[in-house]
Amino acid sequence: MPSAIVLGAGMAGVAAALQLQSRGWSVALVDRQAPGRATSYGNAGFIQSEAVEPYPMPRDLASLIAIATGRSNDVHYNLATLPRHIGSLLQYWWFSAPQRYAAIVSAYAGIIAHAAPEHETLMNASGVANLVRRDGFRILLRSQATMDFVAARAERLRVKHGVRSRLLSAAELAQAEPGLRDTGIGALHWLDTWTAKDPGGVVGAYADLFVRSGGNFVHGDAASLRPSPGGGWSVATENGTIAAEHAVVALGPWSPELLRKFGYRFPMVRKRGYHRHFRGGTGLDLPLMDSGFGYVLAPMAMGLRITTGAELTGPGASMRPVQLGRAEQAARGLLDLGTPVEQQPWSGTRPCMPDMLPVVGPASRHAGLWMHFGHGHQGFTLGPATGRLLAEMMVGETPFVDPAPFRPDRY
Repeated sequence: MPSAIVLGAGMAGVAAALQLQSRGWSVALVDRQAPGRATSYGNAGFIQSEAVEPYPMPRDLASLIAIATGRSNDVHYNLATLPRHIGSLLQYWWFSAPQRYAAIVSAYAGIIAHAAPEHETLMNASGVANLVRRDGFRILLRSQATMDFVAARAERLRVKHGVRSRLLSAAELAQAEPGLRDTGIGALHWLDTWTAKDPGGVVGAYADLFVRSGGNFVHGDAASLRPSPGGGWSVATENGTIAAEHAVVALGPWSPELLRKFGYRFPMVRKRGYHRHFRGGTGLDLPLMDSGFGYVLAPMAMGLRITTGAELTGPGASMRPVQLGRAEQAARGLLDLGTPVEQQPWSGTRPCMPDMLPVVGPASRHAGLWMHFGHGHQGFTLGPATGRLLAEMMVGETPFVDPAPFRPDRY
């Protein structure tokens, strides 16, 4: 029986482990903490069928000036640590040019189309359908210019990709969300997105399915990964050293650090995000993205979660939740938030590649070493689909999409 060690128990790692297991492999899933407790825990809980286009870097002068001067809440940066990001950001800017970006969208849309169906298979098998709604989310629109831009983009995505949406007037939004004090000039309702009220719980349920189906989850140190003298790979765990023919690096933002010791360099853009839960307020029926202040309000099991945009900082830097503070202030103008659940906000890092595509495939110089990371803002959405792509390559099946755009050796 073929065997694999999967390093990382976030959505990407758990999904890859399940996909290999379903193909008859013996799989050990290794992480320092429980499944779904890191980056996969802290997102807005979206499974985004509408996200057929990844986030490019703005190239218009007005947007870049707004970011540089701190007037945009979408991006915040620590000036002292900005130099460490320059190389990756320049590549990000280069890949965001229209012609290159069009090719990226073509590859990205191919895997997004399979995201919800692959999730559905795992949801049904793991019994977490009660944690996921299929009613979409809304974007609050504060100006006519924003509404015109968003409406034009929505129509383009409908024509090109079949993505469904609906424009709401301010009165219609007020009827749908009576707790809102301010409904702007209306909203765009993306109809096909699914939303989870406990994204970490969904990952945990998928991991439980993996264990119930005969998989082995064990706490261990990914940094101990070594090639075995006779072939294959080994890693140190709380149960001793375990070995397998193959190893999958699915460590999200920590993947490049581990792979560096094997001679691989990946120019990842690490974007820190924050969230905090609130209870006791008026609440929302569906998640609401505030287009004017770069945050999402998402109803969760723990309360109403505010999630922020991107902060560029150092890996060991202390928390500076400037964006979260601005988002909370803006949100309190929309509705009664209630009181914070956590004493301190949560923070985590999104592993974004400069070309906006995840890294999926074999290492070029080490037999049996595979990579599955770099999903950016869409790890929760894409994990099961790219996990399938990885498993198909590892097993020797015909991949459901062309794997070339995602290959690790493109870097």
